[in-house]
Amino acid sequence: MDPIILFFLFGILAGVARSPLRLPSQVYDFITLVLLISIGLKGGVELSKLSFSALLPQITTVLLMGFILPLVAFPILFSMGRFKRADAASIAAHYGSVSVGTFAVAVAYMSSQAIPFEEHVALFVVLLEIPAILVGIVLAKGLNSETHWGKIAHEVFLGKGVILLVGGLIIGWIAGPQGVASIEPLFFDLFKGILALFLLEMGLITSSHLSSLKKHGVFLVCFGIIMPVASSVVGALAGVFLNLSIGGTAILATLAASASYIAVPAAMRISVPEANPTLSLTASLGITFPFNIVFGIPLYYYLSGYLHTII
Repeated sequence: MDPIILFFLFGILAGVARSPLRLPSQVYDFITLVLLISIGLKGGVELSKLSFSALLPQITTVLLMGFILPLVAFPILFSMGRFKRADAASIAAHYGSVSVGTFAVAVAYMSSQAIPFEEHVALFVVLLEIPAILVGIVLAKGLNSETHWGKIAHEVFLGKGVILLVGGLIIGWIAGPQGVASIEPLFFDLFKGILALFLLEMGLITSSHLSSLKKHGVFLVCFGIIMPVASSVVGALAGVFLNLSIGGTAILATLAASASYIAVPAAMRISVPEANPTLSLTASLGITFPFNIVFGIPLYYYLSGYLHTII
């Protein structure tokens, strides 16, 4: 098993055992900053090699996927799960958006297995953050004048996760391969080590949400596993349609299968304060994140390879 996965499992076990182990907040913030900029830089370097006309079909398809996935999740949560409208909309938004941590692990998995992929898929992370938030807000409140769209737009476009990714993309795009060579030791060579520490902290955080599985526990566990697998099929089909490599298709499938635990919670807190954040975070961080990290990514790679052979 990859050491970075073992770091994540170690964090869960330490948390369940009620160990006082935690990364200092400043260290965690630094690790997150380096991780997000690294992903953005790699994507930006690859973007510098492509034309906008070549990217337009991919951008359009990924944005469309970002709108569709929460619309699929919402009626399942609202009707079958019997969640309140606000809670169903909030959870649906989490599952229509994307997990940067899961994306980073998928990239590390492909690299460790020497599987080639289109590194500009980092752009997809940014694209998938936005539509699901907008859909979730509309599902919860409808289109009305009381919605604070200015605050929401500020949180969506200038939140830490998005702005670091976009900043990295722009810097990598402008600098190109030669320009970023001088900063590779920090942002590229240490990527897996930084990711291991990030997953250690994520394991500790995940363990704190496992005790929240009460009233909706069984349903959330089922939804938190079945929904990502179903979404991965949508992502994999989109990857095949866009003629991505098997590795690129697997990463897009992983993005579709992931659930946000950074950008969407912040946006929902502003726009849908009546939604219970514990439900969303328990599902996305306590169930879906560990499932994807340990089992999902290899499964999505196999699925992508299978679809490439039959389509």
